[in-house]
Amino acid sequence: MSTAIAELEHLLQRELGRVIIGAEQATRALTIALVARGHVLVQGAPGLGKTLLAKSLARVLGGEFKRIQGTADLMPGDIIGVHVYDEAHRAFVFRPGPVFADVVLVDEINRAGPKTQSALLEAMEERQVSAERDVFALPADFMVLATQNPREFEGTYPLPESQLDRFMMRIDIGYPERDAEAQILARYGARFAPAHELPAELAQLDRALLARARAEAEALHVSEALASYVLDLTRASREQARVALGLSTRGALALLRAARIAAAIRGGEFVSPDDVKAVAPWVMAHRLMLAPEAALDGTSDLEVVRSLLEQTPVPR
Repeated sequence: MSTAIAELEHLLQRELGRVIIGAEQATRALTIALVARGHVLVQGAPGLGKTLLAKSLARVLGGEFKRIQGTADLMPGDIIGVHVYDEAHRAFVFRPGPVFADVVLVDEINRAGPKTQSALLEAMEERQVSAERDVFALPADFMVLATQNPREFEGTYPLPESQLDRFMMRIDIGYPERDAEAQILARYGARFAPAHELPAELAQLDRALLARARAEAEALHVSEALASYVLDLTRASREQARVALGLSTRGALALLRAARIAAAIRGGEFVSPDDVKAVAPWVMAHRLMLAPEAALDGTSDLEVVRSLLEQTPVPR
């Protein structure tokens, strides 16, 4: 029997697949983040469709999409908005910035300075914006999709731990397989339309379906042993010699929620350790601050996550 959450993933896979080829795993991660009301950091080299993926998701959600380009001179007011004097009313009025949208793409977020990056902290955690003495609510399904190229260091500012921890997931997008890239060339190679142009007939998501998917995920059983397994992974990350800063409590919650949704997508009646393992690279890797010696050795955060999964005993 088809469940609402499986129907939701099928819709996203079908519609995003009409635009992006070979992004099935990324689409599953976006499905999990959407159901969990989480934010996503998309990491990869330029030209791999990160922006197109975000715009396509916004179109399918039927919400408003705004794009923010990260630059060194970007200011907090450019993101959240500013108060300006209105001559007609003889008062200051708030002009909202691009953060007031359903899906906000922050392209090359690590090119913005730390002060500007911090403007997103309240929005991502509390889904509101404070400006002067006023507080403005953001849309109910507000989602931040941020991109960064991990191979560029000139003119970039590494995201602080508090910012990284607010991203529920990090999706690493690599170069497509040869067959997938051949399909991309066949589909788009003869077109001279703008690369960012989306098909007008993309189906929109029924918000009632999203609500049912969330209810299904919340109703899924989580055993005490499974919750203990998540805690064991969390504590192991804090005690790992190659890690200077391990998983936070927010990270542990994100891991459990993502595993719960992954179990619902596969049609399970309860969350299993395999569900935790499936989502762990997305949820854990970007939250781990590696020790200096590990960074010098060339150890990656994904390698540390794989090591933690191998070393932590799995409950029966």
